[in-house]
Order: sequence, then structure tokens, then C-alpha cells
Amino acid sequence: MLKTLITRARQGQRTMAYPDAAPPSMPAHFRGVPKLDPTRCPDGCRDCADACPTEAIRVVDKAMAIDLGRCIFCPECESACPQGAITFTTDYRLAASRRDDLVVAADAVLKLAGALDEKLRRLFGRSLKLRVVSAGDCNACAADVNVLSTIGWDIGRFGIQYVASPRHADGLIVMGPVTQNMRLALTKTYDAISDPKIVIAVGACAISGGIYAGHPEQSGGAASLVPVDLFIPGCPPHPLTILDGMLRLLGRIEEGTR
Repeated sequence: MLKTLITRARQGQRTMAYPDAAPPSMPAHFRGVPKLDPTRCPDGCRDCADACPTEAIRVVDKAMAIDLGRCIFCPECESACPQGAITFTTDYRLAASRRDDLVVAADAVLKLAGALDEKLRRLFGRSLKLRVVSAGDCNACAADVNVLSTIGWDIGRFGIQYVASPRHADGLIVMGPVTQNMRLALTKTYDAISDPKIVIAVGACAISGGIYAGHPEQSGGAASLVPVDLFIPGCPPHPLTILDGMLRLLGRIEEGTR
């Protein structure tokens, strides 16, 4: 026991200080907010759009736009463009309050998620209980949602906790494209939560259907069945992207701060 206590004392503080201090460094291979430069593609060749596996890129009259709600942040578009018109930055701040805000055009600034209204912030700002619903996801999003409860991230310090019953919840985290087998389960879980309540869609599948978009056995994401208050893109989103979105929703990070 003494050896254990000494080892723990030597480890020191293990929980990151974010958002009161700088966030942890992102790995070099991380792909975050994309940067579009149409001047590098004067002919509008559409090679990037043709390479996109989820049809997230639109090129109309040489104007480029990318739907981060459909994007799985693979490097196919970046690799397909010899001129470098699309590059991915390491900016992890991606969450938005409105689905339309995830469609980013060239030179446009991604509008990040805003805080809940004052009444909801009073209710949820210091204590937010969330029921996690896996609606057909591959477990990649689930892994990054779950890691937030570990000692390194410790979302409990913000009053955010995952609960086992919707009767104890203030809202939902939804992952996956919502398969036909999960439609009823999702709506029943949503209905079981007392008003007011919030819904957070995590990952491309929960936002748009992701790589399964258009398949008859899925519903195209959570918003097809329940109202969504926070969209967190990625495949899967980095834990820091998820945490940043949640804190913006609760007003812990100022709206528009990048």
C-alpha cells in the first residue's frame, strides 16, 4: 500500500487543465478544420469532390464548399488535388449549434457552437446528466465519448456525467446513423427524459448518416427523429473536439472564441 501511495504522489496531477490552460497538443496526423483555397483550382476540376467517399464536397461554378457534417476527415480529397486547394489543419474546434453552420465555403469562418439560453444554462450549467445512445455506431465515437470520463479528461469536474437511465438524464448523446432497429429505441429514450432536454449528435454518422448515408437501413442521423442542439463532426471526433463542443454549449467557453 505504501508503494502505491508513493507512486501516486510522484505522478502528480493527471487531469488536464483545459479550458483554464492551453489544450493538449494535437498529433501531427490529426485532421481538423479544413482550409479551402479555390485560387489553387481555377479550373474547378472537381477531382476532390469525385474522390470524396461521402459526397461532402461541392464544386459549383468553381466555388468550393465542404459539409463537415458529412466529412469523415479522410485524406482522399487532399490527396486527389495536386494543387493543394484543400488542406486539413489541426484545429480541433468543430462543434456547431446548427446543421447549416457545418457547411463551410472558401474563406468562410466556421461558426462555432453557441451557449444555451440563460434558463437552460441555469438548469444544466453546473450539472448535466446525459444518457448515451449507441444507434448503430461502430464504437469509435463511443470510445472517444467514454474516454472523457477517465482521469485525464474528467468531465465530471464540469458537472457532466453519463447516466444509465433516461429517467435520470437531462439529455442525450447520440452516436451512429440511427439504424432501423434503433429508431424506436431512440425515440422512446428521448420521450422518457423530462423537459427541458438537449440532444448532442456525435460523429458524422449521427449528423448525416456518414458513410452509410442513403442506405435504406439507416435514418440519416439523429436529427431525422429528434431535435439536435449540438452537432460534433468527425469520424470519430477527437475527445477534445467533443469536450470543446460541450463546454461551448454550457457557456464555459465564450461563443466565437477560436
